[in-house]
Amino acid sequence: MLDLAILGLLFEQEMHGYEIRRRLRDELGLFANISFGSLYPALSRLERAGAVTVTESGGAAAPIPATGSLGGERAGLRARRSGAALGTKRSRKVYRITDAGRARFEQLLEGEEAAGADDARSFGLRLAFARHLAPSARLALLERRRAQLTRRLATDLVRASGDRLDVYTRSLVEHSTEATEHDIAWLDRLIEAERQKQATARADAPAPVPESGTATISSTESGEPRTGDALSSSSPSGTS
Repeated sequence: MLDLAILGLLFEQEMHGYEIRRRLRDELGLFANISFGSLYPALSRLERAGAVTVTESGGAAAPIPATGSLGGERAGLRARRSGAALGTKRSRKVYRITDAGRARFEQLLEGEEAAGADDARSFGLRLAFARHLAPSARLALLERRRAQLTRRLATDLVRASGDRLDVYTRSLVEHSTEATEHDIAWLDRLIEAERQKQATARADAPAPVPESGTATISSTESGEPRTGDALSSSSPSGTS
């Protein structure tokens, strides 16, 4: 799923590693706890696969990432001060998606979840990049998610009807049921809006122009005599 997110961001523009991490955390919201220890190995893997290319760019020193270790942050601060004292500027890697990366992104985006899967994060990530899907694939994505939630709702309703639940457990099941019903209603609105959008696009599409000659009926096909046939038939037989 991380590969899909990275390629989706790079599909729109090239970025530094720090910018990729910021947008993964702040905009997509699905990788709030992602660290550079997870991001850079993923970028290296995509580079080896030919999905991204890397170039060096100069510029001001990048901000020191939070490592969670006081010693590590102090070491980074010392290195930054040392570079500033020498008048040097740290180069940063710029990541760009390749044609192979675009093809891989489209493959991951259009791929279906495993049978019976119910992964809200996977759906949320695909929905975030749904503008890159074909209209039919976009609608299929929404309908698959609705079917998943319908199955979950049926399971929750069976659980809520059991006699062994205490008041607190039952309240949790009821809360889950209400949340699922809310999500289904939201998906119904998205599906209806998507269907209307596609219907409008079909209605606004220009009518196909018939190919030249397709609407023309020849005289032999219509059964009507051609001019030469009429003259020959009216000429007296044996006239010299």
